[in-house]
Amino acid sequence: MKRENHGSGDRLLDWLLRPASRPWQLVSLAVVLGVCVSTSLRENWGSDNAFVVKAAQTLLAGGSPYEDKRFLYLPSAVLMAVPEALLPTTVLRWSLPVAMSGLLGIGWLAALRMFSVPLRSRFAVVGFPVLALGYKPYVNLVLIGNWTAISAAALPVALLLAHRRRWGTAGLVVGLAIACKPMLVPVGLLFVMARRWRGLAAAVLVPLGLSLAGALLMPSPSLFFTKTLPFLFRGQDAYALPWDASPIAVLPRLGVPEPVAVLVAFAGAGAGLWAAWTRWRRTGEETDGGELRLVETACMVMLAAFLVSRPSFDHYLLVVLPLLLASAVRPGSMPRSPWFWLALTPQVALVPWPSELAHKRRAFKDCAALCGLAILAVRRALRSGRVTLEPVTTAGSPPRTEPECAATPAESASRTAF
Repeated sequence: MKRENHGSGDRLLDWLLRPASRPWQLVSLAVVLGVCVSTSLRENWGSDNAFVVKAAQTLLAGGSPYEDKRFLYLPSAVLMAVPEALLPTTVLRWSLPVAMSGLLGIGWLAALRMFSVPLRSRFAVVGFPVLALGYKPYVNLVLIGNWTAISAAALPVALLLAHRRRWGTAGLVVGLAIACKPMLVPVGLLFVMARRWRGLAAAVLVPLGLSLAGALLMPSPSLFFTKTLPFLFRGQDAYALPWDASPIAVLPRLGVPEPVAVLVAFAGAGAGLWAAWTRWRRTGEETDGGELRLVETACMVMLAAFLVSRPSFDHYLLVVLPLLLASAVRPGSMPRSPWFWLALTPQVALVPWPSELAHKRRAFKDCAALCGLAILAVRRALRSGRVTLEPVTTAGSPPRTEPECAATPAESASRTAF
């Protein structure tokens, strides 16, 4: 008889996967709503969302949204923002933080379902408010109302649909998210690697069609090419540069020549894309339905893009973080390593960092977290599969190890029968 030994990590996971009591559910809801209320009462709420709303108001007034150099989205985003432009400021003040938290919550729930985690488990119920309180970019995103929250909801939903063999619908979700904010454009590489051309077509044609419709409704749409794109390619000006966490922006602030910083960032992005392709091709070690492979490949592609994106703000990591956290139920996943939590330390709330790293130098910490997660993802993607060897005994013979017949994949610690 074989006796199984469960480590403390497995016991903790079993405890987290049990149903949460009603008081815990109420406390979690109160925490999330408390974050929403506190941000609604602050003077600088919705500062990023204001640029999109202003663009829609300009369109309704007959002007061109791209007269404002800080409106950096596609013409389709102007159409998406028209409903907001029609709402009173008081309504937006109280509804926008709730909408931001709701979108992040959708992403969290989709990430949990990706790994068959019960939505009423302690892991699900307690994990989200812990993320809201402990991870500073969460509060920042809810406060400024950045449309990154749409991508944070769309990526887990799209991956869940893709895992269920609904690649066409997944492409539609990605396309709608790109129409709002072109953050998930790199995910198109996932459709290419999977050779899901119908999903790729949806991801491309949906924002293209909506952008053409928006361009036809606005005067001077060519300003997007003559004013907005050059501004993006040059990077951020003095207004947003202090918060840009891209290595291309941070390394020159530390004394590194800009050409060297660009070379380092693109080298890291190239290594990330190569690691994503390697991870996608490696299927022999999978002991589940391929969820971990799909999630890690998509997250690696996005992290590679964030390394060279201009800008690359702290809340960008919320696009991949819920998926990575939910993958903790799988053996060998990134959250099972202490290095994963060390990489997130620069963005954890209540850590007493020196005052020099606050405010306009916060990007140094955000860049460290981004690079740390990217390095860990590359290491995970390039790591070869492992098997465990168990002793095999036969009647009348001493115990021996026979890799030919005893090699078995590491058993999954997740629950898939929920």
